[in-house]
Amino acid sequence: MASSLTTFTDEARIALDTLSGRAAGLFSPSLRLGVTGLSRAGKTVFISALVHNLIHGGRLPLFEAQKSGRIARAFLEEQPDDAVPRFQYEDHVAALVNDRIWPDSTRAISELRLTIEYESASGWNRLFSAGKLSIDIVDYPGEWLLDLPLLGKSFADFSREAVELAALPVRSDLSQAWRELDSTVNPDADADEMTVRRLAESFAAYLKACKLDERALSTLPPGRFLMPGDLEGSPALTFAPLMTLAQGRPRPGSLQAMMERRYEAYKTHVVKPFFREHITRLDRQIVLIDAMQALNAGPAAMADLERAVTEILSCFRPGRGNFLTDFFSRRIDRILVAATKADHLHHESHDRLQAIVRRLTDRAVARANFSGAAVDVVAMAAVRSTREGTVKQGREMLPVIIGTPLKGETINGETFDGKAETAVFPGDLPEKVDAVFDSSGSSPDGAEPAIRFVRFRPPKLERTAEGVTLSLPHIRLDRALQFLIGDHLA
Repeated sequence: MASSLTTFTDEARIALDTLSGRAAGLFSPSLRLGVTGLSRAGKTVFISALVHNLIHGGRLPLFEAQKSGRIARAFLEEQPDDAVPRFQYEDHVAALVNDRIWPDSTRAISELRLTIEYESASGWNRLFSAGKLSIDIVDYPGEWLLDLPLLGKSFADFSREAVELAALPVRSDLSQAWRELDSTVNPDADADEMTVRRLAESFAAYLKACKLDERALSTLPPGRFLMPGDLEGSPALTFAPLMTLAQGRPRPGSLQAMMERRYEAYKTHVVKPFFREHITRLDRQIVLIDAMQALNAGPAAMADLERAVTEILSCFRPGRGNFLTDFFSRRIDRILVAATKADHLHHESHDRLQAIVRRLTDRAVARANFSGAAVDVVAMAAVRSTREGTVKQGREMLPVIIGTPLKGETINGETFDGKAETAVFPGDLPEKVDAVFDSSGSSPDGAEPAIRFVRFRPPKLERTAEGVTLSLPHIRLDRALQFLIGDHLA
């Protein structure tokens, strides 16, 4: 749990930071919303669509404050944290709306402040509230979040778990080169920079291979090995787990001693500041997952996704505070786990996708011993890139989705140019949730995947009869908003 990730000194610093932030927010209420997910889950698209729909008065029937007309306006303001890069909303929306291309993925932390002016539904609240809420949206890679459990693990723990994961059937061929190289080194030999570098590069190559579509694996710490940013090539990122460890404390100057020192430096200088400065300051959290990619890859990928969600939940600080404790410690009291890209399925399968994610989340909550926060799930598409239709095949009418496949996408041998629309029968998800987690009945090699996963371009925005361009279309973005911030606008 998150409490084991910090020392007494860390908690004191967190309390001081929280007290300072609360004092600043007494006269300007704010809510810090964390947005995370594993790569290609759609974090950038989610934030862009959320802001675009609120600023432009989008169609959000399940978002009560918008539906009832109580939101006067929503607008962007300067963010409070000058040291954090700004989320480049304008660039991302231009890519979606004007160029109809998906914006670049999240590769580092960023922030954006969206302020909503509203009228409370309660006369009592209208008397004492300014009717203004600032939402500080904090965007960060899920791969970084998966590093947080390392704070409670020694180098020996990290090595043992990494070796066990690498030996799993779904990973063993990808990790073979690293394991063979690792088996040749003597942990008690003198430290050698080139040996350490070769091991680190081989281990990172194995982790990157696990991310590819064919495997779609999720539990891949250390996260900065996949997204190093400005730390690329630094000693703090030049280490690897060892298959064989010396008994007792490693000899000073040995290979194992160097690996342990760099592992601890990674925790101290990379992981811990991220936890203290960002995760401990969150009030609400959404975790986006690309469940369909894992479904296509099979039960082993689903088990790995469940492992990743478990690790993520174990890193948060859940709970509900009171008036006094809230001044010294922020707790996340609502977490939404959202399966994205629901627009790649016909709506008849949306409930099945949501049931699969609920099963995965419930099991992850139980495994993480997670309690104290409301956890919900939703199947959604922050930007809907398809519409639905039917096509006749013989005597049958098949439900299809219609959209513009990305340039280079191939369906039944036909390669698309990124301009032509097409209708796709995406397939159906299994009615029984257990089937997608059951590795005993795995599909044989060469079997058709559960769903036909085709990537589509963002849609052309609709215009009204008066010539007004509508906001980005979505599936259940309004439900996500209601769960995450609706109570603060009541």
